[in-house]
Amino acid sequence: MGGDSRGMGKGMNERAVLLTGATGFIGMELLARHLERDERPVITLIRADSDAAAQARLDAVLENVFGTSAAGYRRRVRAVAAELTAPRLGLSDARWEELASSTGSIVHSAASVSFTLPLDCARDINVEGTRRMLELASHVDGLERYAHVSTAYVAGTHEGPFAEADLDVGQGFRNTYEQTKFEAEQLVRASGLRYTILRPSIVVGDRRSGWTSAFNVLYWPLRAFSRGLFTAVPAIPTAQVDVVPVDYVADAIYALSRAPEGVGATYHLTAGVHASTIQEIADAASTYFKKPPPRVLAPAEFAALAAESAAAPALESGAAYFPYFSVSTTFDNAVTRALLEPAGIIASPLREYLGRLLDFATRSRWGKRPIGRAQALGT
Repeated sequence: MGGDSRGMGKGMNERAVLLTGATGFIGMELLARHLERDERPVITLIRADSDAAAQARLDAVLENVFGTSAAGYRRRVRAVAAELTAPRLGLSDARWEELASSTGSIVHSAASVSFTLPLDCARDINVEGTRRMLELASHVDGLERYAHVSTAYVAGTHEGPFAEADLDVGQGFRNTYEQTKFEAEQLVRASGLRYTILRPSIVVGDRRSGWTSAFNVLYWPLRAFSRGLFTAVPAIPTAQVDVVPVDYVADAIYALSRAPEGVGATYHLTAGVHASTIQEIADAASTYFKKPPPRVLAPAEFAALAAESAAAPALESGAAYFPYFSVSTTFDNAVTRALLEPAGIIASPLREYLGRLLDFATRSRWGKRPIGRAQALGT
């Protein structure tokens, strides 16, 4: 399950990897991959008022990720205080030049993943933040790669197959997250840099331990169902819910952002043919929680039922996630699979690890009793 692809991309220069988003769910896993599998130094841009405050945040991430082994990795990674929404990332001229001269490649995974931000706020982070990162990248002499973590849901409301090379197919968007990630991809493609775009679908916990730090999207209805908040879900029973585990996503990003074939390419880090239907997930949750299966209702029918329910306020808090259970898009990932599967990096079906996700979720009380990655993995 997964692979480390240590042989992919050999010969890259020994300047630092510049990583954004290291305090986030996917970013933590990417940081772990680079520190465990690569000897190059890592620089992390972290939102903070000072480098000391940024380092404190990074130290907390290292302890979460590596536990008692954190000290062994600390010497190879440093934190730089930065701000995606500020001109030139809030960096001084001297720091800007220092980063440009010491960076070999960039992995930009920082973003707002909120579905409910006003469009101007989401743009400032996801679009203008990307523009600022591209500006820095354009000042790096001999930049090896600019890896941009996007989302498969730039497909928006498009129905039917969506190819890895597709972007603007006339789609609309369900929320400002999808729209701004779409707009950010347009910037990357027009940058003239040696870029690679990585598009995960719905990212859930680690297949081995179930660990996650982000209890959103799929987790919300599962938690609500476990608590008896509703006995129905707004969805199309046969709709595919494309879910991938974070360990697969991190392995894939690490490999593809270094692979020679990746320059100028876009990859779908999706379940593809292994995607589960909403009915399959509902049945599995019913078995796990030992509750009658929830009814799967058309969204309009569910809305009428929810309005009359005593749980209406709780249901409203998860409304932003409901459209993802009626998606009619399928994400073609043939190119990605052809590159990754020979290296042992495979997105296995959700049914093979859903139980571990739910074990961790219930043990951590759906994030209310945080459990670190190292603790969950038993390291």
